[in-house]
Amino acid sequence: MASGASITVLWTEVNRCGQTADYSRALKSLNKILQDDKDDVTALHCKVVCLVHTGNFKEALNIIHTHTKVLTSDVIAFEKAYCEYRLNRIETALKTIENIDQQTDKLKELYGQVLYRLERYEECLSVYRDLIRNSQDEYEEERKTNLSAVVAALSIWENSFPDDLGLPETAYELCYNAACTLIGEGKLPQAMVKLQKAEELCRQSYSEDTDISDEEIDAELAIIHAQMAYVMQLQGRNDDALQLYNQVIKLKPSDVGLLAVTANNIITLNKDQNVFDSKKKVKLTNTEGVEHKLTQKQLQAVEFNKALLAMHTNQADQCRKLTLGLQKQNPESPLPVLIQAAQHCREKQHTKAIQLLEEVLEQHPESAVEIKMTIAQLYLVQGHIIKACNILRSIDEKLNKPGMVSALVTMYSHEEDIDSAIEIFCQAIHWYQEHQPNTTVHLSLVREAANFKLKYGRQKEAISDLEQLWRQNPEDVRTLAQLISAYSLVNSEKAKTLSKHLPSPDTMSFKVDIDALENSHGATYIRKKAAKVAGESQLKEYGQGDTKKKKKKKKGKLPKNYDPKVPPDPERWLPMRERSYYRGRKKGKKKEPIGKGTQGATLSAAAELDASKTVNSPPTSPRPGTAAAVASSSNIVPPRQQKPSAASKKKQQQKKKKGGKGGW
Repeated sequence: MASGASITVLWTEVNRCGQTADYSRALKSLNKILQDDKDDVTALHCKVVCLVHTGNFKEALNIIHTHTKVLTSDVIAFEKAYCEYRLNRIETALKTIENIDQQTDKLKELYGQVLYRLERYEECLSVYRDLIRNSQDEYEEERKTNLSAVVAALSIWENSFPDDLGLPETAYELCYNAACTLIGEGKLPQAMVKLQKAEELCRQSYSEDTDISDEEIDAELAIIHAQMAYVMQLQGRNDDALQLYNQVIKLKPSDVGLLAVTANNIITLNKDQNVFDSKKKVKLTNTEGVEHKLTQKQLQAVEFNKALLAMHTNQADQCRKLTLGLQKQNPESPLPVLIQAAQHCREKQHTKAIQLLEEVLEQHPESAVEIKMTIAQLYLVQGHIIKACNILRSIDEKLNKPGMVSALVTMYSHEEDIDSAIEIFCQAIHWYQEHQPNTTVHLSLVREAANFKLKYGRQKEAISDLEQLWRQNPEDVRTLAQLISAYSLVNSEKAKTLSKHLPSPDTMSFKVDIDALENSHGATYIRKKAAKVAGESQLKEYGQGDTKKKKKKKKGKLPKNYDPKVPPDPERWLPMRERSYYRGRKKGKKKEPIGKGTQGATLSAAAELDASKTVNSPPTSPRPGTAAAVASSSNIVPPRQQKPSAASKKKQQQKKKKGGKGGW
């Protein structure tokens, strides 16, 4: 057992190490003190604090659990909750904090961090507001930074936009969070300006510190550059975004969450192209600890993209495995089922995809819109247009939208079901008449319905629509003209009455240059103006006649073998096969066989060399009186040394002349 003097020395050493932040040395002194008294509350508390500072959270938590009788919750509550928070036991940390009666400022700070990790942003916002309002110390700027991060999270993930809190943008962290808030609001150009300002502030803050290298500054700027690339991607500047994303990846930042998000966004840009690069990038999303750095929505997006990548790389089993897992985790989301259906379609199993979607539709009617739209698309792919129309008409939320009306009318027109198309128009117009009368969409639907009915000869049905449009705008001459045209086929008296409302020709001055219009390139007839020649009228008076020269007509060319005594063939313009005297080609004439022999041999030479065709072909053994024939055969010229005869030369020249200049 140590003496009192030695214990005092040890505590002095612990105090000195605490002031110099030498926690490893302090632990040695505390262990000696605890050897003398293992239940010393102060020594145990100090040891837990030293372990927290050195990052040994598990060991610190073990000490707390081992000495629960001594280290009660009112003594060690903050350290216990902090260790649980750092070990990613977020739910346990929340229970620890909520069980404490007295809430100190540091506990409230930790409580805000825990709520942020649990994505309970509204509660977190109220905690930080209360902290900023009731505390004044050197950590005020950090609290404001955390508050701005909560506002940004509300804007991006929950589409909630709290009132302007008047937070300053003096630090680059505050400026970055303000940019994230603008991204959530959809104000992309303003967000890009804020990010550029944040980059400038970051460079300024680190330029004063000479100990920090350029590589460390670039690593700190990586998160700002990644967010810039995300804004570019949302703006459609995919090439610029991809270049900036790759720059961030090359820096290899220590933040695994940043790496995972950047790699995921590159995969979304690659889509079904450059799959080998996507396979490399997907490994970065599987790094250990990523699940603690990303929100639930980010993790879901990463998993969905993994499933899509598996589908694009023809890994059907892997795709099904991922989608089934996603379906269990997110039963309310239709995306896993849609990916499974897409995989079936890639395998040309459209019927199986439709069956799967119909089964899910019965189980989850809340996802009816996306699933029904997909079923309709699959029916269209199979050519079942009426079935697709029936599915689309069952979507009550979209039935009266202009896009849906246009799609249904187009499909019914393709099937020549004009009555159903007009019915779609009537339903949509009736709905807008009750809920949004005389709006732009309502009147445009009425006009399209009228034009459609006129196009298909339904003048009687179009009259009511045209009258409604004309009442809405009596100065619309086009609508009035259509109305008169429709009435002229139904009620001529009414058409005459309405024609009185047409403006007079004098008032209908459109300030059009008729001469310029007639001489334009689009005119079908161009009026030629005769140029007035000086003295032309005087010449006509003196009887000198017209000075204009007449063009001579050129005689047509006659064929070379033309005989004026023989009448021309009346069927000469018809092809030979269609002429009455054509009897077809004579059968029985066989073409001469293709010559065989050395290269360049002609048919005549081949015939001469063929011993079977010669009249006096010599037998295998010599006979009397055949010596001359044998001698002559020895004088035969080889094919390569043969010269064409004069007759063959003449024929070749005639063939060349016959082709003319335009021949092949």
